[in-house]
Amino acid sequence: MFSGGIGSWATAKRVAEQHGTDNLTLLFADVGGRHTSPYAGEDEDCYRFIEDAARNVRGELVILNEGRDIWEVFRDDRFLGNSRLANCSKLLKQRPCRKWLEENCDPEHTEVYIGIDWSETHRIPAIEQAYLPYRASCPMAEKPYLDKESMIAWCRDEGLEPPRMYAAGFPHANCGGGCVRAGQGQFKLLYENDPERYAYWEAKEQELRDYLDKDVAILRDRRGGVSKPLPLSVFRRRLDGEPELVDADDIGGCGCFVDEQLELEIAS
Repeated sequence: MFSGGIGSWATAKRVAEQHGTDNLTLLFADVGGRHTSPYAGEDEDCYRFIEDAARNVRGELVILNEGRDIWEVFRDDRFLGNSRLANCSKLLKQRPCRKWLEENCDPEHTEVYIGIDWSETHRIPAIEQAYLPYRASCPMAEKPYLDKESMIAWCRDEGLEPPRMYAAGFPHANCGGGCVRAGQGQFKLLYENDPERYAYWEAKEQELRDYLDKDVAILRDRRGGVSKPLPLSVFRRRLDGEPELVDADDIGGCGCFVDEQLELEIAS
């Protein structure tokens, strides 16, 4: 299960070193629509890294694209994905990848590799159960243990330049720095580093709010012990005028193949 994240590359690299590259497939599900704004998919440098990383690993890169972008999914589903339930993951990543597996891979001779590391071992039992009858494993959760900085250094030692989003301070290199699972801290980084992409996310969120005629939002305002929607337009005004109201430590984000709803979503 391949992506533009450094953990995904490290996982694929470790698999290649341990088992070779015969019959090694790097399966990437692209969330960018085929006909929509480039801001709806990955950061352009993430796409660059995916191609470079595949050449470095020497596996076969297979790219899946359902055809819609995340905003089309939200509109069609009449539901804005959030940190609790990301229907974009389910419909644009999990289901297309599961369909590809079932059409191309014999469970008796297939192992699925997921790019989480030793810090997320609590997620492994659910992952293993979700991918049955395929065997699933997480090589970066095994020795030798590496943190993200060590993986980035390893990547550079291989002559690869990691996605630029890491240098900008993003904890993940997926979905262009947005992500409906991301928190206030990550959208703060997006606003500071890529205001045009932030403006696109803000406009699309408001478009969906108007379409649904509901007070829904990606972010949550949890001040005072009460959780309520925090639209990106309101959050931007806070960033500009009331930064003390911003929870910069609220990061979240990523986890399309390891979230808590994984078992239900892949099986459904």
